[in-house]
Amino acid sequence: MLDLKYIRENPELVKRGIINKNEKSRIDEILELDRQRREMILATDELKTRRNQASQQVAQLKKSGGDASAIITEMKTVSDSIAENDRKLNEIEKQLQDMLMYIPNLPHSSVPVGKTAEENVEVRQWLPESFSFKQEEKAIDHIELGKKLKILDFERGAKISGSGFPLYTGKGATLERALINFMLDYHLQHHGYKEIFPPFLVNRASMKGTGQLPKMEDDMYFIDKDDLFPIPTAEVPITNIYRDEILNEKELPIKFVGYSACFRREADKQIGRAHV
Repeated sequence: MLDLKYIRENPELVKRGIINKNEKSRIDEILELDRQRREMILATDELKTRRNQASQQVAQLKKSGGDASAIITEMKTVSDSIAENDRKLNEIEKQLQDMLMYIPNLPHSSVPVGKTAEENVEVRQWLPESFSFKQEEKAIDHIELGKKLKILDFERGAKISGSGFPLYTGKGATLERALINFMLDYHLQHHGYKEIFPPFLVNRASMKGTGQLPKMEDDMYFIDKDDLFPIPTAEVPITNIYRDEILNEKELPIKFVGYSACFRREADKQIGRAHV
């Protein structure tokens, strides 16, 4: 989430970055709420100062036998105003926080601006080696190949869970497990990562910590009874390991790698992908 102070000091830069990402800019609304928030804080602080000074006057009057009823009555009104300001301030800060959560990270200045895939800039190209098939054979896609080798069973996967849920069988299941182990071992042995096996359910704060909430809440699976979310990738629990903690620079870098099932609604409704 972008820092409010940064937005306040660089409004046009932030607006341009949001528009370049084809998102709706609400920076003017945010700045207006920020102005109201700061004015409310200043006004409330002035009222609290006034109340504190009056409290001292009341104490002095009572000590000297004077009548403090007028000041006490006035301070009742001041206290009511403080309470009302605090209520309004809480509403403004909540609204402000919700709006800030929807602001995307700004694109780097080197990223080309475009609205369609056709406007992407090709940086480099990689093509696989050509394969030589027997004349009577042809290249086939992974679905057809999976059926032919009997390593993917889409029909029974659909029976168990629904369309888009593949069932890996035999060597297909073995291959999936082998690839997971290969990637974990490779990072452990060659890149100095520490392996993590994270929980597959996380709380709302964790989902906010990695930006899934609030923007993508409709694409997340949710367990209402426990207010928990099945994770969309291992990134969510791993990134939140040090949430709300301050790390010593000497401890950095910290490198984790982990495998998890993957739960999220998508166009193909697939589930259970490996993420490392």
